This record gives sequence, C-alpha cells and structure tokens, in this order.
Amino acid sequence: MRQFPLFFLALSCTSLFAAKPNIVMIMADDLGYECLGANGGTSYKTPVLDQMAKEGMRFEHCYSQPICTPSRVKLMTGIANIRNYVKFGLLDSKQTTFAQVLQEAGYATCVVGKWQLEGGYEAPNQFGFDEYALWQLNRRPSRYPNGGLEINGKQVDYTNGEYLPDVVSDYACDFMEKNREKPFLVYYPMILTHCPFEPTPDSKDWDPKSPGSKTYKGDAKYFGDMVTYMDKIIGKLLKKLDAIGARENTLVLFVGDNGTDKPVVSMLDGRKVVGAKGKMHDGGNRVPFVAQWPGKIPAGKVSQEIVDFSDFLPTFCEATEASAPNGIDGKSFLKTLTGSEEKHRDWIYLWYTRSGKPGTAKQFTRNQRYKLYGDGRFFEVGEDVLEKAPLAVDKLTEKQQAVHKMLRGGLDQFKDVRTE
Repeated sequence: MRQFPLFFLALSCTSLFAAKPNIVMIMADDLGYECLGANGGTSYKTPVLDQMAKEGMRFEHCYSQPICTPSRVKLMTGIANIRNYVKFGLLDSKQTTFAQVLQEAGYATCVVGKWQLEGGYEAPNQFGFDEYALWQLNRRPSRYPNGGLEINGKQVDYTNGEYLPDVVSDYACDFMEKNREKPFLVYYPMILTHCPFEPTPDSKDWDPKSPGSKTYKGDAKYFGDMVTYMDKIIGKLLKKLDAIGARENTLVLFVGDNGTDKPVVSMLDGRKVVGAKGKMHDGGNRVPFVAQWPGKIPAGKVSQEIVDFSDFLPTFCEATEASAPNGIDGKSFLKTLTGSEEKHRDWIYLWYTRSGKPGTAKQFTRNQRYKLYGDGRFFEVGEDVLEKAPLAVDKLTEKQQAVHKMLRGGLDQFKDVRTE
C-alpha cells in the first residue's frame, strides 16, 4: 500500500470537506401536497420523487404563498410578502435574491423554466443569474408544445414538436455539465404542472404538431400525465448529477409553489382533495417538499419541522457559508436537513394579496397544528382542514391558550410593517 505523508492526508481531507455544495432548487407550478405518492397521494405516479424521499428527507409542513408570484418573491428574497411584494407578476428591482448572494460567493448560477417577474431581458442577470432559458420573460407563447423562450437575451421559437419543459431541463443539464468543476446553483421554477392541462410527449394522444391548447385551462384529465412527466424530468436532472460525479456534493430540493389548481381532484390517504390554488387554507399553500443530499441528509427521514418559503435563502447561505442579507425573515433549517432535532422556528407568518394592495390582504400565523388569522379566527387545522368551524377563544384549553398567545405575538411582530 502506498504511503502518504500525514500533512498531505490532512490537506486532502480539508479540501474534501471544504468543497462548497452545489444547489439545485426545483419548484413545480401548481402542485399541492396531495400529489406525491410519498405524501400518501394515490392519484398520480411520482416514482422519482418517491425515491428521493426514501433516500433523503420529506417534510410534512412546508408552506408557500397561495399563488405563484408571491411564492416566487418570498422564496427568492427570504422576506415576507408584507415587506416587499409590489404586484402580481413583478419582483421589485431593489430586492436581493439567493442567486445574487451565491453569485457573490463564487457560484455559477442559472435559472430555467418560468419567470413571470417582469424586468425584460436584463432582469435575470440583474437578479444574479449568469445564464437563463425562460418562458414568460417578456411574452406568453405556448408554454408546452411548439412554444417560445427567452434564452440569454434572445427570443427563440420552436416549431418542430419540441416540448418546452424538455428544452429548459436540457439547458439546465448542459449548464451543470459545463460548470462541473466549480460550485453551481440551478434554480428551476418549472413550467409544469400549470394549466393548460394537455398531453405530454408520453401521452397516448400526444401531437407533435399541436400549437398548444385552445383554451386557458385545457382538460384536467391530462393533469396526471403532466405530474408524471414532471417527475420524469426531475429524474433526468438527478441522472445528470450522477453522470458528472456531482450527486454527493449537491443539495437537491423540490417544492411546489402553491396548491393544485381548482379543476383537479386528487386522493390523499383515502380522502378527496379538491384543488384550492389561491385559498388561505391548507389546500392553497401546503406544498410538497423533499430534499436530498447523499451523506449529509439522513435517508428516509420524515420531518415535522415547519418550513416557510422565506427559509430557503438563509439555508442556502448557511450551507455554502455565504453571507445572508440583512433584514430577511427566513430562518435556516440546515440543521434539520443534517439530522438535528433542534427546532429552527415555532411558527410561520403568511401575508397574502394577489394585487399587492394592503387593503385586500389576509394574514395568519400558524404552527403545525393551529392557525390564527389576523381577524381573530383560530383553527385546529388537523381537525378542520377546510377551516369551517373556528375554535371559541373563550373556551380554549390551557395548552391552546399558550399556542394562541404565541401566534398572536407573531402577528403583532408585523402589525406596523405596512399600513398603506
């Protein structure tokens, strides 16, 4: 056996453990908690995500905003919407994103998929992405077959049967291949599974000549095909990480951006779940969350930690030793990912208005079991998922009173943040 000097071994170990992890952040569009087999869903086939859950960690309490743009703003900035959400379809140019933070820390950065945040060709670069391949940056052509993208400052149209989710995921794979020798961030806000519900290339009635659905919603019977194709694409990304030898040094995270769309009805643990995108109850903002990082995240763990969308930015910062911006609301859950039972937060706060106008906003604080709205309604969510019967505050048990007090204190922390 060849002998190495002790100092050489020490240097090798130091280099091995000092390597900055890659981050691949995947966010499905309009996919609620009930859609994953690993969560108890029985309506759709999600073998890749189910295997990710077996090999990594699955969270039962991850909460987004009720619709897409508010979720994207919160996720990318680590800040509650009450502080920085302006209007639907816009990310305020004054904000700092996790891509800017990681870019500053030496990461190669890329975003592919759906943008929907305005700003023109320059916006993705200004928000910290070196490269991009995006739908809905400055136009809205077909989002599935034979559509159009903006790729690094140029409009690109497809007319030969291309399926845009394939095109953008291939771009992400090429980016990882190209940057395999340096730490990279891939942010993939997916085009799937948002309507219009229409055939995928794996559907029996797929038409490569289709110009896309003639109606906004399409036909909900295709939703299952779209979920399974979404899962297949995630498998493609994982295979690429294996191929370039990056899997063990990559933190892969998958979430949904909000609840499932309204025409869709799914089964979860034997009960029907009606799509509730846009709603304040769990159907609108409880989303699937699976994380995998071989050797760092314990396999097969199911976490009861409550995760808010603002928590991803500080988690990325802690994992990469990057400096988190001042004034964020998120709290890192890296210790949870690496096996600690220590709580990273006791409650989350959600402030939501599609328009950005405070007069139309709704808000609540909650923990895993209870939810307190700004108007005083208090629910035991596990016993009343659709929030039909508020608890009588004057009849609470001693334990419920303590939770109510804690959640009231959370609301009070934001009471003077935005008044107009």
